[in-house]
Formats: sequence, structure tokens, C-alpha cells
Amino acid sequence: ETQVIIMTAYGEVETAVSALKLGAYDYIKKPFLLDDMILVCEKALETVRLKREVQDLRGRYREEYGFDNIVGNSPPMKEVFEHIKNIATSDTSTILLRGESGTGKDLVAKTIHFQSSRFNKPFVEINCAAIPDTLLESELLGHERGAFTDARELKKGLFEKASGGTIFLDEIGNMNPIMQAKLLKIIEDKKVRRVGGLEDIEVNVRIIAATNLDLWSAVNKGNFREDLYYRLKIFPIYLPPLREHKEDIPLLIKYFLDRFNREFKKRIIGVSEEAIRLLMNYGWPGNVRELKNVIERGVIVGKGDTILPEHFPKEINSPDSSKREIFNLPPDGISLEDVERGFILQALIRRRGNKTQAARLLNISRDTLRYRMKKLNIEFKDIETG
Repeated sequence: ETQVIIMTAYGEVETAVSALKLGAYDYIKKPFLLDDMILVCEKALETVRLKREVQDLRGRYREEYGFDNIVGNSPPMKEVFEHIKNIATSDTSTILLRGESGTGKDLVAKTIHFQSSRFNKPFVEINCAAIPDTLLESELLGHERGAFTDARELKKGLFEKASGGTIFLDEIGNMNPIMQAKLLKIIEDKKVRRVGGLEDIEVNVRIIAATNLDLWSAVNKGNFREDLYYRLKIFPIYLPPLREHKEDIPLLIKYFLDRFNREFKKRIIGVSEEAIRLLMNYGWPGNVRELKNVIERGVIVGKGDTILPEHFPKEINSPDSSKREIFNLPPDGISLEDVERGFILQALIRRRGNKTQAARLLNISRDTLRYRMKKLNIEFKDIETG
């Protein structure tokens, strides 16, 4: 960590360049003013301090986004763990995270980055749905000065800033078609061109895309490029909704209790049996994120050492909370046959065509599933294309 400052009476440019190339922090030519020397030393010490801070932060991030912080012991979550560990130890360039809102896609993306060899490089994230189409290209690719009216100075895009590390494109399903085409070219060529620029800039970046939409349906409707879809899903990871692995709820409760006890300096020991029953019966439309918020609320408002039902929001305590409406009927109505077909296809895709497991996911018998597949003319080729 020692910073080297070269002091010499022979101030040729070649000497300075050679010293800096070999790792010197700075170069001072005699005779010099003492104030100049003090200033250079202060800057060198500041550089050491900043480097130590960066190393400390990276260490904290690796700990915060370690494998232990993804909680679950159910078969679906074990499969997720296995995928994450395989990806983190490889250099897979594109990853697609699929799952409903609140299932932890951002946590998985950060875990993959900070547990990989890229952990000491940037992790850059952007929500594609939160940026207007007119600005998204400039945000991702950057722009040259004067490229458009408000481009008063050169701006590096997020792909450049993430070079060597990871870029996380959340809500990729909301990206406009023009940017989809440019993203595909970036993935294939590993180069970007700033808006208004003439030269390509090489970038070495891992792309993690996430969506809560059914991208294959978007492809069929013409809203998402098929070639980009297949390019992104080189390594897909499906994050199951909480209602599909409720056996993990007790583990998640303990994890969040420990976390919020530390954060709010509380000593909540656990959750009452009645409260556990309510949590296990609830439908969790907001998934793990909603459970986290419920436990955080319980820790804050709880007065004793146990979280009770009265510490929960009213929707948890509602008698029909387990039957809470998860899907809303559109104002113009919907085709029930299309809905049934869609859910059957999703179940078969998630279980890789295994009809027994797909039927279990739909809470019907295998024979019933086969009957409905025949009735709706669902063939195995439909699953393969999905």
C-alpha cells in the first residue's frame, strides 16, 4: 500500500513517464516548494485511505450478498442455490432471472456478482421500466458532446462504467424494440457506441437481465425480440413465488427477526403459534418482500419478546387472507380457456415437461392434466418452444 513519490533534479519527461508507469504515485522536480511537497503527500495519503475504504466496502458487500443470505431449504430453492453457485464460479456472459415481483431477483443478481471473480469490479443496475424510452439509450450507451440538444458534455454509459463487472437490467421485458436490437448487438459484439459517436468501445461485462413478465408470451405477441430472448436465456433461473415454497417461511422469519433485531436493537425471540398459522395460511401476493415487511413491522410495533397476530397488517388477520385474490379480472374480461392454457404451459415449462410434477404444481391429478392438455390441444412441441 506504500505510495512512492519520485524526487529528482533531472526533470526529463521520459523519466517522469517511466516512473509513473512503474507505479510511482507522483513526480516532483527540484527545486520545489515545501507547500507543493506537502500537498502531494496529502493527496498520496488520501489515495491510500480511499483504496482501503473501497476494499472494506467490497468485503462488506461480499458478506452481505453471500450465499447464506439467500434463505430456503425447499426443493425449488435448493435448485436456485445450485444454479447461483454454478454461475458464480463460471464466466457465463448472460443470465436471465424470471419470477414475480418480490421473489428476490435483485438479491440473486448481486449475490452472483459479489461471489464471482468480478466482485472487485463495478456492479451497475438500472430499471428499464423506470427510464423513459428517449433517455434509456443515452443511459446505457452514453453520448458524445453535442449529440443532441441537452448533451453539453461527454457522458459514459452504464455499459462502459460496468466494464469488467456486471450490469443488471431489471424489468427487461419493458425495454423498447429499438434498444432491444442494440442490446443484442452489444451481447454479440461486446462493443458499444455512444449516441452521436463514431467509434466502437470494447466492453467486458456480464449481463444479468430480470423480468416478472412471461417473455415467451411477449415474443409471441411481437413485443420482445425472439433472438434476444434466446440470447439472454443461455442460463435462466426461475425464482419461485413464496406460495410455492411455504415450508421456507419459518426459516425466513428467523432470518428477518435476527436482521431487524440488530437493526432496531430489539430482542424479539420469536413468533406466536397463532401468528405462525396466519403466516403459513396467507397467500403472499408480494412474496418474500412482503414477508420481510410484515416481520419488520412486527419487530417495530412489538412490545414484548414475541410477535403476535395483532402486530400484523389487517390483510394478514383477515379470515379469508388465505383466499386473497391474487389475479385481477381485466375490465374488458378475459378468455378463461386462454388463462387455463397459459397456466398449464407455465407449469409444464417450469417442471421441464414432467406431467406428474406439473400436475402437483396445479393441484390437480396427472390424469386431469392429461385430459385438459388434450382438450386444449397442448402438445409437447409447445413446451419445447417455450
